Amino acid sequence: MKPLGPIPAGFRAIDGELAIGGRKASDLVAEAGGTPLFVYDGALMAARVASLRSALPARLGLHYAMKANPFAPVLRHMARLVDGFDIASGGELLLAEAAGVEPARISFAGPGKRDADLAAAIGRGVTLNLESAREAERALAIGERLGQAPRLAIRVNPDFDLKGSGMKMGGGAKPFGVDAASVPALAKRIIAAGAEWRGFHIYAGSQTLDAAAIAAMQAATIALAARLAEESGAVLPACNLGGGFGIPYFPGDLPLDLDIVGAALGEQLAALPGVLENTAFCIELGRYLVGEAGVYLTRIIDRKESHGEVFLVTDGGLHHQLAASGNFGTVVRRNYPSAIATKFGAEPEEVVSVVGCLCTPLDRLADKGGFPRAEEGDLVAVFCAGAYGASASPVNFLGHGPAAEWMVNASA
Repeated sequence: MKPLGPIPAGFRAIDGELAIGGRKASDLVAEAGGTPLFVYDGALMAARVASLRSALPARLGLHYAMKANPFAPVLRHMARLVDGFDIASGGELLLAEAAGVEPARISFAGPGKRDADLAAAIGRGVTLNLESAREAERALAIGERLGQAPRLAIRVNPDFDLKGSGMKMGGGAKPFGVDAASVPALAKRIIAAGAEWRGFHIYAGSQTLDAAAIAAMQAATIALAARLAEESGAVLPACNLGGGFGIPYFPGDLPLDLDIVGAALGEQLAALPGVLENTAFCIELGRYLVGEAGVYLTRIIDRKESHGEVFLVTDGGLHHQLAASGNFGTVVRRNYPSAIATKFGAEPEEVVSVVGCLCTPLDRLADKGGFPRAEEGDLVAVFCAGAYGASASPVNFLGHGPAAEWMVNASA
């Protein structure tokens, strides 16, 4: 039997069934019209933001990286909870605006921005995190054509990465950002051209549970920002320290210790060099804000045995939950937290594999895990489904179509 990942806090049973936001899974499925279904609990998102506000320094802004989950009700909910939004495409800009996010609260990173993307951002007053010197020149030319000074920051490719990171975004040769050595000259060029200088965006990596590694990265990031600001010869109005906060997905994972991160960052911000005295600092988080607040529900269509192994075949699969299937950057496949939602809390009785409806052996949601006995019609819950699920999976693969998405406990 292979262990399952840890079920996040905040979920309980009602009448022996998984409850999400105080409502039974079967009731939510009935209201939404069936399975497969993503359910997001806004109360858990609000609680996560509150825990961050409590643990981190008061002067630190909190931004939502909306690539984690761009579902419109989630965006509207998060817009009331955080200080800013970080986007990575022109399409995300439209979604953020539709959710009521003011353009002045939006920053736009990502390589390969098209001229239309740059023009839309500049025309609306969105801050552009520039990924190259060439992108800077294009932005300046578009601003001149529009008769509007663009709001420009530089995304810095630091000389370090985030230790233990599941996805390294900085250090060495990267498609992201401007190498640190080239930043001062580019900053001087931007300021001399009359743009509105917005500072630095420094993102070294993501998805780590090591608080000491995050603290060390943040200290290195602040030191780098100070050095580059001095070399640029200009006041640094803002600095995005990136993210990196991970959530437990796999057996043995322990939650990130926020108190360690907050205490270390508090010491750093209390002892800033003069060049950063008036700098506005923020972090950007996506998965950490919404990942554990989401559950994917899928119904068992068939129970079958093959060569002595039991398979629970569901109406969902990797086309909605690519990461849970182990096909989204995982080298060694491990089980996400999952359960039989209609028998939540019941003791395991058998070893089974939960598979999806796609005609590929890659479509596996749980591999030889211990579950209570389940039959056709029971619901399976896959947890940690609030980030990089519906929008980060190959929904059109084999034509089964998208899963529905549902929000509970959203802010009014």
